[in-house]
Amino acid sequence: MKQSFGQQDVDLLGKETVFKGFFSIDVYRFKHKLFKGGWSGEVSREVFERGDAVLVLPYDPVTDEVVLIEQIRIPVLGKTNSPWMLELVAGMVEEGETSEGVAERELLEEAGVKARNISSISSFFSSPGGTSEKFDFFWAEVDASEAKGIHGLEYEDEDIKVHVFSREQAYKLVNDGTINNASTVIGLQWLQLNYQTLGPRN
Repeated sequence: MKQSFGQQDVDLLGKETVFKGFFSIDVYRFKHKLFKGGWSGEVSREVFERGDAVLVLPYDPVTDEVVLIEQIRIPVLGKTNSPWMLELVAGMVEEGETSEGVAERELLEEAGVKARNISSISSFFSSPGGTSEKFDFFWAEVDASEAKGIHGLEYEDEDIKVHVFSREQAYKLVNDGTINNASTVIGLQWLQLNYQTLGPRN
């Protein structure tokens, strides 16, 4: 399918950073072409700028097990049964880093495992109506028996517990709503569709 419009069909009139902390908020002013023809009037949108990130699915194809991590996510306090969430490994891409390098670093920092192999799967935007954040999604071949304990960087106030689930157990947690964050749902659904092609690679 050919998309109707491209980058050239947006007229960026201005961009201003109105908040800068751990994350930042920019205000974009723009016009864009319309499906019915012509151009829109001036539009203003606040954009949550948190940088780009890497998502890693640690999977052991020998034992058919998935490594998940658990940590507190304060933005969901009061919106779900618990603000502690089961997730895939993830991390922000800093200046000068490659996505694959971040994937390897975060596997060690958050789950205490080293990847035997890492493969790129796709890239996707987490919530393009409000943030520019893009995830580069990888799966990593790991030895699930190495995944245990508590991890995270103390100076970043991380407190991360490692869990190992069978692939079927992990997918059941998606289906019953226990796992309810988008990136982990996407990753485990991808695994369920593709695990038969993910044999060990020596």
